[in-house]
Amino acid sequence: MKRILATTSLAALLLAAVTGCGTGAAGTTSSGEDFPRKGKSVELIVAFASGGAVDTAARLIQPVLERELGTNVEVVNKPGAGGQIGYTAITNATPDGYTIGATGSPSVVVSPLDPSRGASYTRTDFQPLGRHVIDPAVVAVQPDSPYNTLEELLNAAKEKPDTITATTTGQQGGEHFAVAQIKETAGASFSPVHFSEGASQATTAFLGRHVEVLAANVSDVTDLVKQGKAKVLGVMDTERSAALPEVPTFTESGYDIVSATARGYSAPAGLPEAVATKLEAALETAINDPEVVAKMENLGLTTSYQSASEYEEFWAGQEADYKAVLSLVQAK
Repeated sequence: MKRILATTSLAALLLAAVTGCGTGAAGTTSSGEDFPRKGKSVELIVAFASGGAVDTAARLIQPVLERELGTNVEVVNKPGAGGQIGYTAITNATPDGYTIGATGSPSVVVSPLDPSRGASYTRTDFQPLGRHVIDPAVVAVQPDSPYNTLEELLNAAKEKPDTITATTTGQQGGEHFAVAQIKETAGASFSPVHFSEGASQATTAFLGRHVEVLAANVSDVTDLVKQGKAKVLGVMDTERSAALPEVPTFTESGYDIVSATARGYSAPAGLPEAVATKLEAALETAINDPEVVAKMENLGLTTSYQSASEYEEFWAGQEADYKAVLSLVQAK
């Protein structure tokens, strides 16, 4: 399996000498066979505030990870800057397996591509461990909104461009790209309002009627629909969502727009092979645990597991795709 590691024994020794990573108490290089050490917790960083889909998914797999690894797993929220604060914390951590994190695209993919963001990391500073879900984007309005179809909403945004506000989870996040795609493809221009701490912050603003349109993911609106707090007008996928079977796709409504957030888990690059193997196996078990899958589906999250190597390849492909459309969401 491909690893983002030094390719020669000399480079590995130099890295250990400089950083001190991978050395045991006696000062010898550690292979990670003793991971995790008894009584030492694993920290799982979530780069967004509690209550959103990223946080919820992490907390659902947490108990299974603890069982598989035989140690405590602590979910730690480090929100801000559209995920950039949390991603910086992940990549700055020692690559010993005791710090891992939830990584979601496009935020983790795009932030290092735009020099104006000042990200201290690139894709190669992460070691992918496994993909969890693909969560399609949606557009929702208030239950009493005058817009009852996607066409009605988009026509209004065409007639009065930049006057209808729409949430995002931060500059160059998934929802920002979705709103930009709508403008590019349908000619309907919304005024994005960025909430850099994540979906829970954006949803709160929508429920408080501070923003007119909730641009979100299926998982963000499933409970809102059940509670009669939102009306979803379209799903940005090729097929209808099992969680929202009555809602048409954008394609059905005549707009060729597909957008989704992919979420998985990663570590700082450079894990010892034995540590990576244990973490990958524990995550695969946790993600595919039948009870976890069922709870995820109840939240509108369809499990779409990929192994570490598959997730790494997927990530590289997304980087190429987002480079091509980055100009749509860059400040002019």
